[in-house]
Amino acid sequence: MKKLAIKLFLVSCVAMLCISCVGNTQAQLQPIVVERTPTAGFYQIQSDIPHGEVIAITYPSATVGANRRAMVWLPPSFSEENRYPVMFLLHGIGGDEYEWLRGGQANVILDNLYAQNRMVPMIVVMPNGRAMIDDRAVGDVMARDRQDAFATFEYDLLNDLIPFLEANFPVYTDRQHRAITGLSMGAGQALNFGLGNIDTFAWVGGFSPAPNIRQPAVLLPNPQRALELELLYISNGGESNLLGNATRTSNFLNEHNIPHVMRVTPGGHHDFVEWRANLYRFAQLLFRPVDPAVIDAINALDPLD
Repeated sequence: MKKLAIKLFLVSCVAMLCISCVGNTQAQLQPIVVERTPTAGFYQIQSDIPHGEVIAITYPSATVGANRRAMVWLPPSFSEENRYPVMFLLHGIGGDEYEWLRGGQANVILDNLYAQNRMVPMIVVMPNGRAMIDDRAVGDVMARDRQDAFATFEYDLLNDLIPFLEANFPVYTDRQHRAITGLSMGAGQALNFGLGNIDTFAWVGGFSPAPNIRQPAVLLPNPQRALELELLYISNGGESNLLGNATRTSNFLNEHNIPHVMRVTPGGHHDFVEWRANLYRFAQLLFRPVDPAVIDAINALDPLD
């Protein structure tokens, strides 16, 4: 009976967040609908809607001692006259700045959400998270120096990339308008960097965090600081052999009464089926008030039939 009640609740669960969002040129966003699976076609190109622009940028990195690259998605309504919040979207250990575009269709997901008025207009930055001179995803991507470069990216992001964006794009410069998430190795980075720099990021997520995620007591030595976040979102496929990284972190947060999403997808694996669905969900929650009922509803999602 309990499962049936939850299912009936979720069928009708719509969190009414009919508000105007910061920087939104539209009258109001659609309310968030809690879905067990994304709407059909959510990552398929729609020819009859406006599309955002994907551009390549190059920025000087004092951290690495070289110019570095990133891909940037600009929303269809982009105008230099407006200011925008920013989401940083990080790739996995074998990826680069193109991985979310090629494997994840991130730009298509964002285009479709925007056309449905289901997300705040934002700038999405997809950097190369391997902060080293030769940052290509070639050779032994598991080599020690390449893994170390993922940790070094924290300084490249904070000291080089963010200042470059603020100098060259019409973005907000406060933590309330800055989000970070990623997949696998990038999820570990996002949780490490986001929770390690709560003065910089107010919206933090990670999809299927890899073993590079810090142990909970190191990740959050002062757990109550996480209460300053607007959203903390963790997800993982239920059939992934990396599930323990996510559940260990979530259990620690629960012990300290830190509200967060912990979405375990029944049958989910360590792949873009999992990561696309969570980008779809995460992007809709950003940069607008988060109703605790929405978090509870996501966490209560039943296994797929």
